[in-house]
Amino acid sequence: MTLSILWFILIAVLWTMYLVLEGFDYGVGMLQGFLARDDRERTQALRTIGPHWDGNEVWLLTAGGATFAAFPEWYATMFSGMYLALFLILLALIVRVCAVEWRSKIKSEKWRSVWDRTHAVSALLVPLLFGVAFANLVQGMKIEVVTHGTNTVVAPEDVPASLATAVHQLTGGFFSLLTPYTLLGGVVLVALCLAHGAQFLALKTEGDLRERANTFAAPASVAATALAAIWVIWGQFAYSTNVFAWLPLLVAALCLIAQAAFSQKALRREGLAFLFSCIAMAGAVAWIFSAMAPAVMKSSINPAYSLTIEQASSTQGTLIVMSIVALCLVPVVLAYTVWSYWTFRSRVSTKDVSTDTGLIFDKIRLDQNFLAG
Repeated sequence: MTLSILWFILIAVLWTMYLVLEGFDYGVGMLQGFLARDDRERTQALRTIGPHWDGNEVWLLTAGGATFAAFPEWYATMFSGMYLALFLILLALIVRVCAVEWRSKIKSEKWRSVWDRTHAVSALLVPLLFGVAFANLVQGMKIEVVTHGTNTVVAPEDVPASLATAVHQLTGGFFSLLTPYTLLGGVVLVALCLAHGAQFLALKTEGDLRERANTFAAPASVAATALAAIWVIWGQFAYSTNVFAWLPLLVAALCLIAQAAFSQKALRREGLAFLFSCIAMAGAVAWIFSAMAPAVMKSSINPAYSLTIEQASSTQGTLIVMSIVALCLVPVVLAYTVWSYWTFRSRVSTKDVSTDTGLIFDKIRLDQNFLAG
């Protein structure tokens, strides 16, 4: 049981790293066409996340893989019941990769503009959908326990401690995941990413784009703080029975207030605003997992149908092997992440970017390639 709790915490840490690091990437993607005035500035904005954005996706893959290995029942219930929602997230992630990677392949401002707009839409959809998903984990879903083979619903008082003869099943369908609370969760994560991205742009750019990012970060931080406060307080009183969830909630609240304060013109400190934004994001993830515990998936039908940490856990032997591997490899990944951000710590100027890249569309010959001779 101790290792199960440890891996529940480690998965929360993996999601924290993903949302902290990829959160400002999504924010930059959404703001790229809004704050930038021309093609060169849009390229400047993209260059701020260029060395990191694809590496940050590794934390998402690791969180998914760790969930599959450490909590197979959690993984199975979530991915089968939320299949359509997770498919939409995957589709948006794929489109985002194409938008970033294909942008510079053709030497055309119109081509780049199309992919910049595509990037903005996909960067909006991913946090929106993830926010809805996380809000469902806090609120609870229409989950029942059914017997293997017959799919007969087990009475709440007869739910077995071991899942050898029964399985958890999400019965509500896609639209049951959409409630006022979960939709607000999606809006909150979008707002947090927008403020996070604006602060990152202010920290990493020079010139007019930096000034516009600072100007936008001030009201965006206040709006994100207000929306997040409504969402977490609503969730804590309505859906959480864990008194320890108040601790990360307070940390997140104080850091959101601090980052909003240091984003204002009178107190502007770009580094501190971004730092407090990172801590606030981490506190929000910690609150989500605290509000879920001791369940990994809560049932809104009956608490007896909730999937607990112990029920969802892999065997002790599996968790021991995973712990050894994580102990050896996670420090290496963290060290590399710190090194990469330190190496690319300089601000990006419009003088550092070039839009004179890519193939000339009119010169591309159909059915020809460099292997054809």
